[in-house]
Formats: sequence, structure tokens, C-alpha cells
Amino acid sequence: MSMRKVTLIPGDLLGQDLAGPITELLAEAGGEIEWEWEEAGGNVARDGDEGPVPERVIESIRRNGLALQAPMATPEGGGYESPAVILRKALGLYAGVRIMHNVRGIPSRYENVDLVIIRENTEDVYAGLEHQVHPGVVESIKVVTRTASERIFRFGFRYAQNHNRKRVAIVHKANIMKLSDGLFLKVGLEIAEQFPDLETRSLIVDNACQQLVQRPEQFDMLICPNLYGDIISDLGAGLVGGIAAVAGINQGDDCVVFECVHGRARELLGQDIANPIPMLLPGFKLLRHVRQNTAADRLRRALENVLEEGRWLTADLGGSARTSEMIRAIKGALR
Repeated sequence: MSMRKVTLIPGDLLGQDLAGPITELLAEAGGEIEWEWEEAGGNVARDGDEGPVPERVIESIRRNGLALQAPMATPEGGGYESPAVILRKALGLYAGVRIMHNVRGIPSRYENVDLVIIRENTEDVYAGLEHQVHPGVVESIKVVTRTASERIFRFGFRYAQNHNRKRVAIVHKANIMKLSDGLFLKVGLEIAEQFPDLETRSLIVDNACQQLVQRPEQFDMLICPNLYGDIISDLGAGLVGGIAAVAGINQGDDCVVFECVHGRARELLGQDIANPIPMLLPGFKLLRHVRQNTAADRLRRALENVLEEGRWLTADLGGSARTSEMIRAIKGALR
């Protein structure tokens, strides 16, 4: 198997501590990855005038087609644009994919959860089109286009076919936002007709949230606009043990970025107490994407063995181990 080159973005938060140990774990499992390290995030924004994501980072990901991205801070209420959003826009990462299933050894309220959430990444209110029309009055514009809607639904239905998914739920609020969400729903139902082998239904977003909490097993795959997809992705994470138990995948036609969706607690930086799983899980997905399945299987089994043993877990997992101790335990389980 040839070495695969992948861009690694350690970010400005817990990835600073975890990126090195996680890449070592992937190599220990047999992963054949050549890492191209690139700095992005708040530290870069403060140190220069390139913004939080320099052009060299974009060029690296375009060249390699793959990246593993640790968390990056986004200022609230001002400052620079979200680095994750910058990457999505620059690289055309129009599809957000979250795969929700139980990780053996991580306690959760539900068992045998197995669902996929597909999120349209480029428009909706996340387009960031806001302005003040009068002091104390702000407008935020919701953008929905046929082009982006067709693109995400074609991606979603093809994903369902390629990954043996049978049922698709289109999530919307077309009863209130009749034009914007109405267009999203209309396009979704049109595309669904081209995939008669898939069972398709539509749900209003609040009803979808309620049903996910009541009976998550009824769902196979959901396709959502940007805002609802963001919220439902975190709700789905809660079904399987929390945001630390899932990985994010942002996908376009030419590039895929595997994203750590947890680990923004700056106060943990440098303390050797952070849970390494949030950055390890997207590493699994990356190995599977490049067809290094044996390494991915070995690493997942080693992690689950450590979780079930319960001796070397960080505090948020109910233990008292340090990050380095948990990583050593996973390496030991690999051997």
C-alpha cells in the first residue's frame, strides 16, 4: 500500500496537544499517512494579516484532496470569520456528513443507534448576510437556491445508495418559511423520484427532533438545510454519548476534510487531561476513506478495549487518567 499524503491542521486549541499523539497512534495501527502540517486558526490571525486560514493551507488541501482538522476558535459577536466556514467556502465543501453510531465502552442513553445526517454546508442563514437596518434592528438573510439544494440532495441520495441506506428523511420548516424551506423541500422531493429504491419522507424540523429523541432507531438518514443540520447533528451526538463520540466530515467534489467537532475548551490546553477520542474518531474515518481498513479496525478495537476496561480514562469519561496515560493504554492494546 502506498503512502497517502494528508494535510494536518492542529488548530489553536486542543489539537496543539493531541495532533502529534494521534498521528502516532494511526501509524502504530498500521496507517500509511504522510502528514503535511499547516497552521491555521486564531494564533495565525493574531500574528499576521492573512486571516485565520492562510492561502497556503487552502492550497495544501487542494493539492492533497484530504485533511484532518482539529478545532479552531471562533470569536463570538465579532472578530474574524469562522476558520471552519472559510475552509468550507474556499474548498467547496458543500456536504457535512455526521455518522452517528454507538462506540463500545462510551455510555449512552440508547443502544444500536445507526444513522447518518447530511447537512447542506454553504447557504441558509449561515451565509452570514447580516446588516443593521436601524439602531436595535438587525436583519439576517436566509438564502436557499435550487442549485445548492439539487447538489446536496444528489449527494445525499447517492450516499444512501453507496452505503446501503434504505430510508431518507428530508428535514424542513416549509409550513412557516414557505418560499425558502419550501424550495428546499420541493427540490428534495423531485430528486427523490430519481431514486425509487429509497423510501423518502419529509418531516418538520421540530417534529424530527422530538422523534429522534423518542425513537432514534426509526431513522436511517436525514438530509437537512444548514442551520437545522448543525443543530440536529449535535442532538444526534447526544444519542450516542455526546459530542466527543462523533466525527465530522466535510465533503466536496474534490476535497474531504475530516473534522474534530469537540475540544474547544481552551483551559485544558497544556494540562495533559483532555479526552483524545474526539480527534481519534475522525482519524478512523480518514483511514477508512483511504481504504486502510485493517489499520482502522485495529485502532477502533484497541480504543474500545481501553474504554471497556475503564482503567485509563480521562476525567470526562469517568476516570482519572491523564491524556498521555490513555494514549499509552491504546498503544498497548494495539500491541
